[in-house]
Amino acid sequence: MGGVISLLKRLAEGIAKESKYKLYIGGAIITFTVVFLSGLSGWIIERLFLLLEIKNPVFSKLIFAFILSSSLASRSLNKSILEIINLISKENIQANLSDLRQKLSLIVGRDVENLDTNEILRASAETASENSVDGIFAPLFWMFLGSILWEFNQAIPGPLALAWVFKASSTIDSMLGYKEGKLKWLGFTGAKLDDLMVWIPSRIVLITLPFCCKTKQSIFKTIRDSWQDGINDNSPNSGISEAVFAYCAGVRMGGINYYKGQQKIKPIIAKSYPIANINSVKKILSLSLRLELAWILFYCLMMKFINL
Repeated sequence: MGGVISLLKRLAEGIAKESKYKLYIGGAIITFTVVFLSGLSGWIIERLFLLLEIKNPVFSKLIFAFILSSSLASRSLNKSILEIINLISKENIQANLSDLRQKLSLIVGRDVENLDTNEILRASAETASENSVDGIFAPLFWMFLGSILWEFNQAIPGPLALAWVFKASSTIDSMLGYKEGKLKWLGFTGAKLDDLMVWIPSRIVLITLPFCCKTKQSIFKTIRDSWQDGINDNSPNSGISEAVFAYCAGVRMGGINYYKGQQKIKPIIAKSYPIANINSVKKILSLSLRLELAWILFYCLMMKFINL
């Protein structure tokens, strides 16, 4: 997906030059092309799976499950965050700062050159929260929806096709969805599509995560406070994602960030809680895993009920 996006980006910029209108059109064409090809590829693999299932159902299901799992970022997200935490846990933290910043730069968009340990932990907590929704729960939602649709008609796009459609929109947003230079227009369509596809999953996480954690306040107050803090963010989804993890993990998020030298002030979330530390970041990862298992269990029970 990344290779195709990069190629189409160069073509679109070469044709559009400085024309905002042409960049908008080019971005829309890139989004449609990559999303369509990704969904089509998933749909073709689904056809092959259904044919193979007739001859060898166990083997085909294992292969299909393996391919589906490639759409989830659980392992890579945990690995990246834990590498940072393990470096912070070492005694000579000052000697590890440059390595810490380098590893952090791979998973966040903010400037990391001047971040101290506290800011690195805050960035880790925020990216763990936001990317849990983008990398785990949003693709899971589209997999579940595709699987349910399959129960009615297996000729239509199913779990893999819909998961890859989402991953395509997410990848486009990651590569082009920046409000700067030509990308402000070229990445517009992809960014809006990604916002749309994460809108429902982020709100389901808002409602379900408080049931998987122990807090000092009630579940419904946690949901309400997370919503009130989260909607202050400019993003329709990332603020809500960060807020519900902040309240459930008991950690304050938000503050001043720098992006390519430009200051951006993010609203403070869960301001009555302490700043991020190693334990609170680990708790976010643990909550993410717990909620992922809860979603899968609920889905299995629901599918069993549908098939009764």
